[in-house]
Amino acid sequence: MARYPRSSRRRGRPRSRIYIILALIIVAVVVAFIYKPFGKKETSITSDVNAPEVNEITPPEPPEPRPELNVLDIPEPTAEDNPKVTELIAEAVAFTADMPGKIIEARDRLNETLLLPMSAQQRAYIKAQLSALADKWLFNRTIFQGDKLCGSYKVKPGDQLRKIGGQFKVPYEILMQINNIRSPEALQAGETIKVINGPFHARVYRSTFTMDLFLQKTFVRSFPVGLGKPGMETPTGLWVVKPDGKHEKPVWKDPITGTTYYPESPDYPLGSRWIGLEGIEGQAKNRTGFAIHGTKDPNEIGTAGSQGCIRLHNGNAILVYNLLEPGFSKVEVVE
Repeated sequence: MARYPRSSRRRGRPRSRIYIILALIIVAVVVAFIYKPFGKKETSITSDVNAPEVNEITPPEPPEPRPELNVLDIPEPTAEDNPKVTELIAEAVAFTADMPGKIIEARDRLNETLLLPMSAQQRAYIKAQLSALADKWLFNRTIFQGDKLCGSYKVKPGDQLRKIGGQFKVPYEILMQINNIRSPEALQAGETIKVINGPFHARVYRSTFTMDLFLQKTFVRSFPVGLGKPGMETPTGLWVVKPDGKHEKPVWKDPITGTTYYPESPDYPLGSRWIGLEGIEGQAKNRTGFAIHGTKDPNEIGTAGSQGCIRLHNGNAILVYNLLEPGFSKVEVVE
């Protein structure tokens, strides 16, 4: 029987040990890759190599909601009358003439018609009709069936007119006006009053010196206004009525001349009411010191002569004061 030389067997043993050692090294490398730091998985939301590592994903902050006026976006007038608009106007007018109970339907139909392309004359006619209808459904105690903008409220013990107005996002003054309430203290528990589902908003057109007033998205009335003079133009953009911005004939200091005006002053310039505004979007953003107010000179209405404020005839200033609710009512100024 042949035998391997003794020297051959000795040479094979070291090779086996080498193979075993190499195998152990490979296993160790694999284990280290899986469980050691250079195989550990990390989650990061940044691509900046110098940024610190994070162990979990932090969701981004939600974008700040864009403030909206929430009124009708009435298109620019066309050069010619729209025959369809003429037809809709005739139908709505027929409702109010033949069926007084259809006032709300006529109002809603005319209001929707404002969204159609039409001439300036047609638009002015529709606004005049809607303004006249507002005297019937809004500015009195009558509540029409199917009206989602007005309703009734039974006064509970302890109720205050100011709090009721705040609940419906309208000033208490308009509730006094439409319910013929002499003073807030005259409110009686158990009586039923008419309420309005606010808020009211306004849009001011610099090109025509007009203000359109809306209850939610329903047109109510237009007013002529005076605006800022050249170099002190009324800023465009979106404003909100300041929470503490409404005053009756406040003391006012002219920022240009430094003169202080008191309500009893014969040359008091602010008229009957002051509605302070705070800018929240566009050129108006972060602007303060602007307001809607009355005037001592009616000839200033329809002109650019103020220091940037929006002027109204004193009677109109009182009505707008009674409709715009601080913190909720917005005013948009456009070209």
